Amino acid sequence: MDNKLIITKKHLQGEDSYKVFSIRMNKETFSALEEISAKTNRSKNEIINLLITYALQNYKTE
Repeated sequence: MDNKLIITKKHLQGEDSYKVFSIRMNKETFSALEEISAKTNRSKNEIINLLITYALQNYKTE
C-alpha cells in the first residue's frame, strides 16, 4: 500500500487575473475610503477597484 502525501502546486498570486501590490496614501484619502466603505457596505479593496476602473475609463491625456 502506497501512503504517500501528495502535495499539489500552489496557485501563484495573480492566476485569478488579479495582481496584488501595496500603495501608500495620505490619511485623508484613507479616511475617505473608510467612510465610503462604511456607507456602502463594500470593502476598501472593492471601492478602490471601482474608482480606478472609473478613472481609467474617463481620463484624458494632454
